[in-house]
Amino acid sequence: MQGVVFADDALIIFDKPAGLPSVPGKPLALHDCAASRIQAIWPDALVVHRLDMATSGLLLFARGLAVQRALSRAFERREVGKSYVAVVHGLVAPTLTEINLPLAADWPNRPRQRVDTQFGKQALTHVSIVAHDHAAAQTRVLLRPTTGRSHQLRVHLAALGHPIVGDTLYGAPDLAAGRLLLHATVLELNHPQSGERVLFSSEPPF
Repeated sequence: MQGVVFADDALIIFDKPAGLPSVPGKPLALHDCAASRIQAIWPDALVVHRLDMATSGLLLFARGLAVQRALSRAFERREVGKSYVAVVHGLVAPTLTEINLPLAADWPNRPRQRVDTQFGKQALTHVSIVAHDHAAAQTRVLLRPTTGRSHQLRVHLAALGHPIVGDTLYGAPDLAAGRLLLHATVLELNHPQSGERVLFSSEPPF
């Protein structure tokens, strides 16, 4: 199946394109999603985590409930390594290595999230500068979140004045980008059957 990076008796790794929901949405137009495509071939496949519809990249599915529970616990214990590549507005300072800002739902403006130092949940993102594009005034960054809050990467970067290019929710509309320039590029985890540490990667399409 196109987009499947790996599949065995326990795991399926799917390289989700931007614009495809991870799970079914309420509008009929959003019933086509990564989960429905995978389950059409592997009926026992269950969602372990999600990516925003606008985000592309590696998505993990479990074969059966027992594996789903094991992988969900691994996410909760922060045993799953996740890396993302993004292109952001502005020239990010090389001294920026992490963003540690608590996040909470922005209830009047759902589905937006916001930085909330009083009631927000702890959220930490490690940042590495990949390259500066001085002509475009943009920076390519590698992001490694240790927590998995909703819209974490998008809110963290926007809060520092460096919204992700193409982010119409937290930044200015950028019609030239054509999409949100955020891609889940690496997933690293302990295989739930063998215990072996496995790593999967996908190059960003931008």
